[in-house]
Amino acid sequence: MTEWITNLIEGGGYWGIAFLMALENIFPPIPSEVIMGVGGIAVAKGRMEFWPLLVAGTIGSTAGNYAWFLLGDRLGYRRLRPFIERWGRWLTLDWRAVETIADFFKRHGHWVVFVLRFSPLLRTIISLPAGLAHMGHIKFLLFTFAGAAIWNAALIGGGHFLGSRFGEQIERWTGPVVIGVVVLALAGYAYRVATWKPRPALHDS
Repeated sequence: MTEWITNLIEGGGYWGIAFLMALENIFPPIPSEVIMGVGGIAVAKGRMEFWPLLVAGTIGSTAGNYAWFLLGDRLGYRRLRPFIERWGRWLTLDWRAVETIADFFKRHGHWVVFVLRFSPLLRTIISLPAGLAHMGHIKFLLFTFAGAAIWNAALIGGGHFLGSRFGEQIERWTGPVVIGVVVLALAGYAYRVATWKPRPALHDS
């Protein structure tokens, strides 16, 4: 019954995983921890290989983050604010949050793009202020790729450990766990949309 979860992640092969990882960083249907963790279990079972999985997942992560970077880089503060104010409820993002993370980016420099790849809450949103600050595209891509590669390698390693240690038992639990995570994520998103209220901007005069 739950094999379709594994098939959804594994069935598209490495580039299917790249697509899911890109989508996860734009609008997350399945968290990256689940995607790469299931990939790690597949590596343990001999259905996938570590390096192609790591490269595909990291390319996907980088592409998804680059989409947010380009949005900030192309629109800039003046045109991005009306976009956020119009669609903020569905993004569960207000202009104050953009200002806060942009100020954080300015204080701590470009290295936060690399460091925050290890933060489940901030690893995607940091791409937006990086674009607003017009960080160099090559530098952004390199920092993002390097941070995402380390994070994805850790997730694959965790999945591989579980798959090797618990064998068929972990496979039986994979589907219910993934379903539970997705249901919780969707419920959390629905709650944020329903209760979302924009806060006053920080820098309005």
